[in-house]
Amino acid sequence: MSIQEILKILTDSGIEPNEANTEVKMLLEHFANYGVKDIVMGNKLTDEKLRIVKEKAELRAKTRQPIQHIIGFADFMGEKFIVNQSVLIPRDETEILVRKAIEIINENNFKMALDVGTGSGCIACMIAKYTDCQIIGLDISSDALNTALDNASKLNLFNKAIFRKSDVFSNIKDGEKFDIIISNPPYIPPLEKENIQTEVKFDPELALYTTDEKGLEFYEKITKNAPKILNSKGYLLFELGIGQSSDVKSIMEKSGFSNIEVIKDLAGIDRVIAGYLN
Repeated sequence: MSIQEILKILTDSGIEPNEANTEVKMLLEHFANYGVKDIVMGNKLTDEKLRIVKEKAELRAKTRQPIQHIIGFADFMGEKFIVNQSVLIPRDETEILVRKAIEIINENNFKMALDVGTGSGCIACMIAKYTDCQIIGLDISSDALNTALDNASKLNLFNKAIFRKSDVFSNIKDGEKFDIIISNPPYIPPLEKENIQTEVKFDPELALYTTDEKGLEFYEKITKNAPKILNSKGYLLFELGIGQSSDVKSIMEKSGFSNIEVIKDLAGIDRVIAGYLN
């Protein structure tokens, strides 16, 4: 068994060659402690390590389980976040949301932030790391909250990133106010479930799907109640699903948000929306 044969296992299953090459490197590094330097230097792998990597590649090829679940972590903004089937795998698009939130927080010297649907805690942890803000991450899933806590502990952010079980704002305490609310909510309508990429089906359904036909359920729930817990001139930021920016902008305007900005991703798709409370 060779590295090239392991690569072929992935490409034969339909995984694109560039993606398969990246994933083989991830498997080698994680399960065999064998990195790019070893490849360049022509260092040998033991048969036992090759066997383990081959088994993991076969698991990936057979089940299409995301590589991040197989190795147990995902890279996000330069950090490795623990992931599993209780949380969404952090994606590049979410980095746009986090960087915009960090920019707003630092420009306005905000001190209290709220992350609704925190999942792995990647949004809350990166905001805690790169600002002076304390942030509370909310999630309805106890398993997701345990993962978020593990990630905050791993990054030594326990005092700045706090996590709490809550269905949207159900567990916000009397008198609690925030300068900014951030959310990457579920936004996939149920009718699109059958068209979802196989790998995405390993993500928790609670974090993916809405019950309404346009995927706007959580944008409406969060936006409607956000003014009750936001300070004056407080901000609300969302990650957007494809084609949802116009509807979400209208929802935000109806609840008193203005100066609404829509930010595109590298593919030119509306991906993040931000506005502040009049």
